[in-house]
Amino acid sequence: MKIENIPADIKSKSLKEAREEIDRILLRLESQKLDLNNAENEYKRLIHLNKHIENLFKKRSKEISKLKD
Repeated sequence: MKIENIPADIKSKSLKEAREEIDRILLRLESQKLDLNNAENEYKRLIHLNKHIENLFKKRSKEISKLKD
């Protein structure tokens, strides 16, 4: 799995939406009621969401840096 290949439905999420989905995934993973296959899929989605948030922060940081110049 390439982390760079973030699904389109994740790329379209705002920071708040991504964070809320991460919270829901963590609750499901912590409940330990998922089978191994579902847990693996949830974990992969969590990684994509985290990467998307990181990309949003990088983009915003560049915008802020340009404003300073």
